[in-house]
Amino acid sequence: MSFDPNPQPFVLRALARALLAGLACASLACSAAPAAASKAPAPPAVTEAPLRAHLAFLADDLLEGRGTGQRGGDLAVRYLETQAAALGLQPAANGGYRQKVEMVGQKTLPASTLRFEAGGRELAVRFGQEAVFGNASGRTATRIDAPLLFVGYGIDAPSERWNDFQDVDVKGKLLVAMVNDPQPTAAEPERFGGKSLTWHGRWTYKFEEALRQGAAGILLIHTTESASYPWSVPVNSFSHEQFHLAGAGNALQGWISEDFARTLFAAAGQDLDRLRAQAEVRGLRPVDLRAAAHADVKSAVRNVVQYNVAGIVPGSDPRLREEAVIYSAHWDHLGIDADNGKPDHIWNGAIDNASGSAALLAMAQAAVAHPAKRTQIFLWPCAEEQGLLGSLAYVRAPLWPLAKTAADLNLDSMNFVGRTRDIGVAGAERSSLLETSAAVAKSMGLALAAPTPDLGGAYFRADHFSFAKAGVPAFNVGSAVFSGDGKFDFEHDHAHAGGHGSADRMRAFTKDYHQVSDQYDPAWDLSGMVQQAQFTLNLGYAVANAPAMPSWKAGQAYGAVKR
Repeated sequence: MSFDPNPQPFVLRALARALLAGLACASLACSAAPAAASKAPAPPAVTEAPLRAHLAFLADDLLEGRGTGQRGGDLAVRYLETQAAALGLQPAANGGYRQKVEMVGQKTLPASTLRFEAGGRELAVRFGQEAVFGNASGRTATRIDAPLLFVGYGIDAPSERWNDFQDVDVKGKLLVAMVNDPQPTAAEPERFGGKSLTWHGRWTYKFEEALRQGAAGILLIHTTESASYPWSVPVNSFSHEQFHLAGAGNALQGWISEDFARTLFAAAGQDLDRLRAQAEVRGLRPVDLRAAAHADVKSAVRNVVQYNVAGIVPGSDPRLREEAVIYSAHWDHLGIDADNGKPDHIWNGAIDNASGSAALLAMAQAAVAHPAKRTQIFLWPCAEEQGLLGSLAYVRAPLWPLAKTAADLNLDSMNFVGRTRDIGVAGAERSSLLETSAAVAKSMGLALAAPTPDLGGAYFRADHFSFAKAGVPAFNVGSAVFSGDGKFDFEHDHAHAGGHGSADRMRAFTKDYHQVSDQYDPAWDLSGMVQQAQFTLNLGYAVANAPAMPSWKAGQAYGAVKR
């Protein structure tokens, strides 16, 4: 979609539809009050009209891609809090709908340099071709002169009896590590999740672990197979402004290409493939590469305040209302970049994640007139695309006690191609939410989608994971979009425009993911999105009305609430 220089008519229509839907909901709340007092609450119906209106508006060029630290993000927050008030949600944060999240924006400037000395050679990297890097320290200028250590996967996981840092002080060293995690073996077929990627395999974990270890920084060796995405993904990320929560971070963090890593290791007298093979065996100690790194990082730095948006439907039970179920969906996307060299410079993020944000508004509209026994919280976190920052800030300063939070049900990148006969619940198997999901699915005539190995670590890449790390049972209520494979069982997998069926169009979205082409199409069949939202709301009501809160399965790593 090209930029519309005169968007007012569309905006007014979208706002009018959304506001009228909110007024209708308010009227319904008044008329339904006596009935609610005489019978137990039941899951209300999510309707398409408000969902579509909210989706169309949130994905419009007017909101400029809802970028973190950008005007479009501010507009999205204002829209969400206005709609929350119009729908009748009660304020969740100190008398308002906004939860303040302080963060720092950092962009690596072209004057930055990174070079290595190894085996008498000097190797200077070309930013974007052989390496991408930045700092998260909040400083505009960072100088690093440090020895290099290869630390295998860069993992310290007592539960797996694995420590890539054992017996070596890495303080002040620049670490070089692999992405992903140790692969399963015949003797240990389920170590580190078997074929599935675990939290320890994610780049975010490795950056955090380097900071915990006191290292000067960390560089990850990129391969498409181990990262589950091509070199262009970290290049795009580090070429733009990055954000982190206010506080200390790594002075240097980034990626190096596999080809450059091979050259660097060879110059240091090491064989990259041999070291990678050794890193698959428990007990590897950090390897001194007998090389030195010299980094001079110049950064544009700014302090930014963003906001989570949250509203509440109070519970009806005098005792259980002190506990809550959270529905979440991040409102941000990648924003606007006038310097990207393309005719279209707005990352609209229609599916990722105007779809989830719109669905939460439609669900809230249905819920306000029908309180459940437990309180329901509708939460729109900020800065998910920057590393789950909004949800991380929430669990650090929760608006509702984590010990009294029953579950977080997250929506991210929803189904836009039609109804299915099954529903994805990957991650629910970690807690009793699986059994509850199965019962809800059965009541709706749905099956649970067959589980598949989580090769890309999807469970750790959306906002629910912040809640899981804090001990709250949580998962992303999935769709074929989120899985990226289109393998769901569509009711009518018939061809539409272009001759492609539902599964084909779902798979085709992978080329639009995090691209300017992720734009709203009025021709989308949103019946599957409504179905997905309805399942999520029904599941939330089942949790909210149950005698006891959900519990983690035995052996799960995320079983203790951090208060």
